[in-house]
Amino acid sequence: MKDKNYTAYQKSIINNYYKNKEGMALQKLQELVAELYLAESEKKRTSLWKRVDKALVNLEVSEKLRNHIIETRDPEVLAQNIKEWF
Repeated sequence: MKDKNYTAYQKSIINNYYKNKEGMALQKLQELVAELYLAESEKKRTSLWKRVDKALVNLEVSEKLRNHIIETRDPEVLAQNIKEWF
């Protein structure tokens, strides 16, 4: 595979993405908390909790904490942890 030749502008966009990756992931988790509070069906909640789990893996949250959050399935527990991470 050949190396890609990025322009200086493209390189700055890529660098900014990786600098802000954690912040974007935390913001996404906050949005998921709101969606969990508003979800009316169990099917929707299950789907949202799967997305939360994936986001927690991407943030490299410890397995013990991640399992606790997912097992409780309580948006308040997730919200409190996000608050501590900020």
